[in-house]
Amino acid sequence: MAINIVEKIDGFVKVRHVIVSVSNKRGLESFIPSLLDINPEMRLFSTGGTYSRIKEILGNRASSCLTSVSDFTGQPETQGGLVKTLDFKIYLGLLTETYNDAHQQDLQRTGAIPIDMVVVNLYPFKETISKEGVTVEQARGNIDIGGPCMIRASAKNFIRVAAVVDPADYTRIISEMKANSGKISLELRYELAKKAFEHTAVYDRYIADFLASRPFGDVSRCYQIMEG
Repeated sequence: MAINIVEKIDGFVKVRHVIVSVSNKRGLESFIPSLLDINPEMRLFSTGGTYSRIKEILGNRASSCLTSVSDFTGQPETQGGLVKTLDFKIYLGLLTETYNDAHQQDLQRTGAIPIDMVVVNLYPFKETISKEGVTVEQARGNIDIGGPCMIRASAKNFIRVAAVVDPADYTRIISEMKANSGKISLELRYELAKKAFEHTAVYDRYIADFLASRPFGDVSRCYQIMEG
C-alpha cells in the first residue's frame, strides 16, 4: 500500500466540530461555555455521562449545539457503553485531510464531518488496579478501547486536529482560540499530539504491567469456564 504523503496543510484551523468524552470531567464547566462563546456556531458531540454533564452545564443552550454520538452515527451505544465511538463516520471525521479530494468525497458520501478537536481522557485503569483485592476481570472491564483509538487518530492527524487529553490545557487552548478568531495553531496541535501519545503510552504500560504481574490462576478463578 502506498503511503499518503501530505504536503499542504493549514497553519491555523478553526474549531467547528468537537467530540468530548471524558472520564475526568474537571474543568468542563468553564471550558465548554468558553468554546461556544468563541464560536457560537460550534457543534459538540458527546457520549454517556459526558453528554449528560455538558447538557447540565449548558442548560437550554444545549439544544442548539449538543448532539449525542449515537444520534450522529445512527448507532446506539451498546450495553454498558461497550461500543460508543468506534464508528466509520467518527474516524473519517478524525483522519481525513483538508486538501485531499478523495477524503473530502468520502466525507460527503457518508454524511460525516471533519472533527477539529477531540477532548478525551481515559477510564481510570491505574486507580482500579490500585484497589486492594482487584481481580483480573475487574481490571479487564476498565480497559478503555474507544478513548485510546480517538486519541491516537486525532494525534496522528495533528496536521488538522487538536487532541486534548489533559484538563490543565483547557486554559491555554481557550487563550489561543480567543487570540486567533477561534483557530488553533499547528504549533499547539503538535504539542497536544505529543502529550496525547505519551498519555496513551503510559496507559498501555499500566495495562501491560498489570497483566504481566498476574499468573494464569488469577485469571481462571474469575470465571466459570465452559468446556467445549
